[in-house]
Amino acid sequence: MGLTIGVDIGGTKVLGGVVDSAGDVLVQTRRDTPAQDPGETADRIIEVIKELATAHDVQAVGIGAAGWVDETRSIVQFAPNLAWRNEPLREKIQQAVGLPTVVENDANVAAWAEFRFGAAHDADDSMVLYTVGTGIGGGIIIGGKLIRGAHGVAAELGHAVMVPDGHPCGCGRKGCLEQYTSGKALIRFAQADAKARPEDAKRLLGLAGGDPEAINGPAVTEAARQGDEVAIGAFGQVGHWLGVAFADMVQTLDPQVIVVGGGVIDAGDLLLEPARVSYHEQLAQRGRLPVAEVRAALMGNLAGVVGAADLART
Repeated sequence: MGLTIGVDIGGTKVLGGVVDSAGDVLVQTRRDTPAQDPGETADRIIEVIKELATAHDVQAVGIGAAGWVDETRSIVQFAPNLAWRNEPLREKIQQAVGLPTVVENDANVAAWAEFRFGAAHDADDSMVLYTVGTGIGGGIIIGGKLIRGAHGVAAELGHAVMVPDGHPCGCGRKGCLEQYTSGKALIRFAQADAKARPEDAKRLLGLAGGDPEAINGPAVTEAARQGDEVAIGAFGQVGHWLGVAFADMVQTLDPQVIVVGGGVIDAGDLLLEPARVSYHEQLAQRGRLPVAEVRAALMGNLAGVVGAADLART
C-alpha cells in the first residue's frame, strides 16, 4: 500500500499527516480539538483528512485516539479527555471521507511507530513502550504484532499496582504505577520534599517563586539540571518505580526492547539513569541472562501520526 493518513487526537489538538511506507511524514496539518463536543471533534478530524487527501493520493486512514477502543478498532468506548462514550468513530469517518479507516488507542499507535521506525526499529520480535506523561500509557508488541487483548484495551501499564494500599489513583485503585512514575508523581514528590527540606531545594523553590505549591514539571527538570538535590531526588523516586515496573515486565514477557516515551522523557538521563539502575537491581538473578535494553523514544510528537498511518496498512 502506498500513502496513508495518520491522525493523532488528543484533548487539545487534532494532528494529521500523510505518511509513506518508510514512515516519513510528507505533509501535516492540525486543528484545535473541541473536546466537549463529540460531533465537532469528528468534524475537525474529517476536515484534516479531506485537506490532506485533496493534495495526495492516499489509500487508507489510521486514527490514534486517547481512550479505550474496542476489539474491532472502530468504537471509542471511553475517552477521559474527550466527550466520547461508545462513539462509532470509524463508521463516521469512513462514510464522510470514503476511505478505509482504523481506530486505535494513542499509546498503541505510538508503540507501533517506535517498533517500526523508531527506538526499537532493530527489534524483529518484541518491545514494550511506557509513555510517561501526566499519566502512564503503554503499548506491547509480541511476535511482531500489537497486543490488544480480548476487548481491545490491553497494556494499561500505568494501572498495575506497585504499592499495596498506596496512593489513591483516578482509576479507583490504590498504589498504581501511575501514582509513582508519572509527571504528576514527579511534582508531588518534589513538592513534598521541598516542604520538608527547603535548604536542599533552593534552586527549585527559586524557580517556583518560593512557593512549594507552585512547583511544576518544567521547574523540577530545570532545577535538577542545575544540581538541585530535591529535584534530582524526585527524578530518582520516579525512576526507581519505573525500574521496578521494567523488571516485572521482563519477568512476564521478556521483550527485546523497553522504550520510554511521553513528555517526561524530555528530561533524558535525569529519568532514565535512575530507572536503569533500579531495573538492574530489581532483576536479581534474572539479570545474569540477556534482558531488554531500555531506550528513549525517538519519534517524538509525530509518533501518533506515523503509527496510526502505518497501522492503516495492516
